[in-house]
Amino acid sequence: MVWDLTIEGEFDTIRGMSDIEKQKVVTRFAPSPTGFLHVGGARTAMFSWAYARANGGEFILRIEDTDKARSTPEATKAIIADMKWLGLDWDQGPAPGSCDSCHGDADWDPYAEQKGENGPYFQSQRGELYEAAIKKLFDMGRAYYCFKTAEELDAARKAARAAKKPYQYDPADMLALNADEDALKAKLDSGDKHVVRFKMPDHDVVVNDEILGEVVVKAAELEDFIIVKADGGPTFHLANVVDDAAMGVTLVMRAQEHLNNTPKHVALFEALGLKLPKFAHIPLIFNSDGSKMSKRDKGKAARAAAKDAKLESVEGIDDELFKGFMDKKNDEMVVSIAIAKQLGLALPEIDVADFRDSGYLPEVLNNYLALLGWSPGNDIERFGADPLTFIKDHFTLERVGKSAAKFDRDKLAKFNTEAVVMLEPEDFKARLKKHLETHYPEYGSILANEAHFDAFCKANQERSRSLDEPAKGGMFFVSDEVKYDFKPKNIKKAIMKNEGEGFVMLARLKDAFSELPEEGFGDAAHEWIAKTAEEEGLNMGKMAQPIRVAVSGGTVTPPIDATLNILGKAKTLARFEACIAAKPK
Repeated sequence: MVWDLTIEGEFDTIRGMSDIEKQKVVTRFAPSPTGFLHVGGARTAMFSWAYARANGGEFILRIEDTDKARSTPEATKAIIADMKWLGLDWDQGPAPGSCDSCHGDADWDPYAEQKGENGPYFQSQRGELYEAAIKKLFDMGRAYYCFKTAEELDAARKAARAAKKPYQYDPADMLALNADEDALKAKLDSGDKHVVRFKMPDHDVVVNDEILGEVVVKAAELEDFIIVKADGGPTFHLANVVDDAAMGVTLVMRAQEHLNNTPKHVALFEALGLKLPKFAHIPLIFNSDGSKMSKRDKGKAARAAAKDAKLESVEGIDDELFKGFMDKKNDEMVVSIAIAKQLGLALPEIDVADFRDSGYLPEVLNNYLALLGWSPGNDIERFGADPLTFIKDHFTLERVGKSAAKFDRDKLAKFNTEAVVMLEPEDFKARLKKHLETHYPEYGSILANEAHFDAFCKANQERSRSLDEPAKGGMFFVSDEVKYDFKPKNIKKAIMKNEGEGFVMLARLKDAFSELPEEGFGDAAHEWIAKTAEEEGLNMGKMAQPIRVAVSGGTVTPPIDATLNILGKAKTLARFEACIAAKPK
């Protein structure tokens, strides 16, 4: 695909865009590939997708990779994979390709595979358009070079704080410099670092928001802002405006935290003579404690755990990087993950990939995210087996709220539990198989044995809150050995009560089970337990609980017949022997 980035005449006349296309509803989602897809971003993408689909329009996925230092192809692939996992398809943008893993496909190049007539869809490939816009702004006297250093700006901010006044950037000396051609040329030729700023208008800027209504920013509050960074690349502000115009975007939907950027964008649209899209700022997502749900939550959790554990270093992490992390100078995810791994810590789920890895179903996450700031009315919360279709059929901006939404993890878990139980058995089996293959290679032996995997699925579906729960709870099935700790109260009760009667029962069970057939071992064992309990007037728990401790190291397993069918006769008897041998002296 070859795109024509030439701009003719007025800046808003772009080749290949017909009048009909300009009138079509077009929305976009424009993530920065500096990390995984945050659930807040996923919700923005879903609402933008739903609005386009509900109005017969098009939805664009655009990758805003102007941050050269932090943008990575791996993050791009992960974002695309998560969009695919959620079922949010797009009409224009990087071709979905073969990227199905949240960690991307090493052999797939998203930059090479793109679809649509208004590309390329990576800002790193759209430099000609930005340069043309910058030139036009210079020609109009609406852009100027700024040589103020970070130290100078920081000093000005500190002075304003000391005077108890709001900081306001003063462009006067820079405008004077730009007006003196010789002085400006000498400054540029000297190689001094500089940026380019946009000169804001001297009148109020009005944002007509589809959700919040009219927002007016007074002229006195407007401040010239950077449109070209010191490295020569465009800022988010300039690239957003140019791309939204070039791609015919009719509605820009984003979180309310971006509302303070929108007056800048409106001023840029007007200066460049471009038609304004509509704007809709959706409410933020907060944690249950009222704090903003942020990727930094992982860093906070890891830092607190490392502090409690008095960690002085972390395996695989440079000491300086770790020190900077602990001193709150960085929130590097690689450090958080390393700390979590070393301490066995579960980091808070923030990104789509986190929930995916934790075994949530995509349709459940879609259903729940849609409720954060939007409602279809009539107190409906469950959107059926196909939530995206329901959302598409019912979505309107009028039903999007203005207040921040709180992320209730317990409610999401409840939704997921219900959905897992309601899956058709074959569907549950297929999803669990993929989850285990992706995240738990140690389950290879069970997956390879159809009968054992069938038993594993049947034993877990009705008792699982997620696809991850069977995997974590069933690790004893695939472990080479079980570590026994007889100190916890529940284990003491199950096997050590009455001077260790549980161990006596295990010895008896070992002898009895050794006579049972290997085929259908678990069923035969369960039949023996039931028959013996009835004949001797025993509580079946007196036999079942010692078995659970022996085979798993704990007191919670699937039903005994299923558990022993999966383990098999040889492994079961070996663990009985190991548990008896581990009895405290």
